[in-house]
Amino acid sequence: MSNKLISREEDYSKWYNELVVKADLAENSGVRGCMVIKPYGYAIWEKMQAELDRMFKETGHENAYFPLFIPKSYFSKEASHVDGFAKECAVVTHYRLKNDDNGKVIVDEDAKLEEELIVRPTSETIIWDTYRKWIESYRDLPILVNQWANVVRWEMRTRLFLRTAEFLWQEGHTAHATEQEAIEESQQMQRVYAEFAENFMAMPVVKGFKSESERFAGALETYTIEALMQDGKALQAGTSHFLGQNFAKAFDVKFTTKEGKREHVWATSWGVSTRLMGALVMTHSDDKGLVLPPKLAPIQVVIVPIHKTDEQLDAISEKVGEITTELKKKGISFKFDHRTTYKPGWKFAEYELKGVPLRIAIGPRDLENGTLEIARRDTFEKKIISFEDTISHIEDTLEEMQQNLFNKALDFRDNHITEVETFEEFKEVLKGKGGFVSAHWDGTIETENRIKDLTKATIRCIPNDAKVEEGKCVFSGAISNRRVLFAKAY
Repeated sequence: MSNKLISREEDYSKWYNELVVKADLAENSGVRGCMVIKPYGYAIWEKMQAELDRMFKETGHENAYFPLFIPKSYFSKEASHVDGFAKECAVVTHYRLKNDDNGKVIVDEDAKLEEELIVRPTSETIIWDTYRKWIESYRDLPILVNQWANVVRWEMRTRLFLRTAEFLWQEGHTAHATEQEAIEESQQMQRVYAEFAENFMAMPVVKGFKSESERFAGALETYTIEALMQDGKALQAGTSHFLGQNFAKAFDVKFTTKEGKREHVWATSWGVSTRLMGALVMTHSDDKGLVLPPKLAPIQVVIVPIHKTDEQLDAISEKVGEITTELKKKGISFKFDHRTTYKPGWKFAEYELKGVPLRIAIGPRDLENGTLEIARRDTFEKKIISFEDTISHIEDTLEEMQQNLFNKALDFRDNHITEVETFEEFKEVLKGKGGFVSAHWDGTIETENRIKDLTKATIRCIPNDAKVEEGKCVFSGAISNRRVLFAKAY
């Protein structure tokens, strides 16, 4: 298969699909709607996971694990929650298979479960049934638990990483003694997600909260971080939910206060998923392949020897050994690709496609001159560097690339936030420029739904820092006191 990609301008959707497969991130599996995450793609996810896990633990959270299967009756206890997920649930009805008279494997009709089990679409119900056993008094609070897991939500139209029937994620579930503690927790996790997105993914985000119709099922408030992809569509990159006492009441989770009263606890949940992989691809990559921020690149530096003879390769390898010893000390990941089955040009194209931030080429003449060539993936700039300056140059360049990718994405995002006053302007921006449309909204679900029906744009968030200003709703003309961000979205 050729590594050449269709251009983003020609067909952005096809470009994305081709890139994910050709860069060895993932592929479709034999199970409809499910994907295989390949080693290179999983290595990126592992780096994301490691940084997020560190950040969670620094804010006092611990990891635990809860069952994949949830009794169906649990979903009936919180009405809005089951309404939100009912159509996406996978249901287990039997517990055994058997062979028929022809040797064909069939479901054993005598092995029907007394109660159907739901394959985890999210874990609020099973976790709050568990918390009922853990919580007795104020001394047991807060509970700050995170789970790394897989979930299943049936999807009719799937796309690798962005929307699959099964995906990987983390879900935090916390219990608190007061409403204010729970609100502060959900807001804190929004900040953690934003810090991760911007500092590690080099992806600028807008922090805000969802409109009522866009909230998580069962939440009183949903805080979100929204990113903008290169095609002008928004992507919800992470959410944190203030659940109030809904789940505590549904599962009768009470605690004894310091004053001796019995009260329901206050709850939050929050999560990000492998959807972040799709966001990473679409935020930075180009028509030649992946562009990875150095902090999340599995290989930060690849070294390709240029040689004709085994003796030349041996001499180059000796020098490379000195360089890689220093890279190890600095915690910089690297690969020395000394395979003789592929030519240097093929290797250059392969690592360009995979988004390796820095590529070093070194040959016999470089050994003589005491230099090597370093090429950077983001700008394609090449420099001849002396051996003495190699490590410091690599360190400085990786830092510069991380910041450069963020600045480039930030400029794009900021240039694609457009304030409009009329619905005609609204539609023109969506059709042409794309991106976030900043517009006044009258606060009604009716207007929100009508705009969605007419334009396919939804309210991505009400920004945390939205300033109070008088205006008129872009659709109804009713009075509004602040702008919200609309966009077409993934």
